Amino acid sequence: MKKSSLFFTMLIAAASFQACNSGESENKDSVDNAKEQNEANNAVPEDDSKFMVKAASGGMMEVELGQLAQQKAQHARVKEFGAMMVRDHTQANNDLKALAANKNIALPATLGEDHQKHVNELREKSGADFDKAYMSMMVDDHKDDVDDFSSASDKGNDADIKAFAAKTLPVLRTHLDSAQAINDGVK
Repeated sequence: MKKSSLFFTMLIAAASFQACNSGESENKDSVDNAKEQNEANNAVPEDDSKFMVKAASGGMMEVELGQLAQQKAQHARVKEFGAMMVRDHTQANNDLKALAANKNIALPATLGEDHQKHVNELREKSGADFDKAYMSMMVDDHKDDVDDFSSASDKGNDADIKAFAAKTLPVLRTHLDSAQAINDGVK
């Protein structure tokens, strides 16, 4: 009886350890998982795959925040900007997914931790406070996006990824100009 009890305890401990280890990758950031898969796969140069992973997480954030803006914003221009984000970034995300599938590049299934923090912060705001925080964030985010897409279109290694970045860049510049104008109006 004692041997079977000891065996049973060891079996439960081993199962618990295995469950903890398998849960470790499930709890890992979706962006980190995609990067690891791409490093192992080595389908395209690392800089190109990192750009695509970051663009995917950022694009998902833009859509989610755009939807939030349509619900929570007080100012009509902020709501309209949110609708533009949903429309334009949904299209860019679809183009990115198709390109990633063609290149065998893993993209994150959910927002990365950094992008999720932005969403969580803005969920707590409403009205004029939301408008100010959202538009300020959109200015900063689109400055980063323009830099990233400009770099990828100039210095990327893969011709198709460079073309995607170059095609998307004018849209991002329009977003930045709009965000700056609206941000100045809601301060």
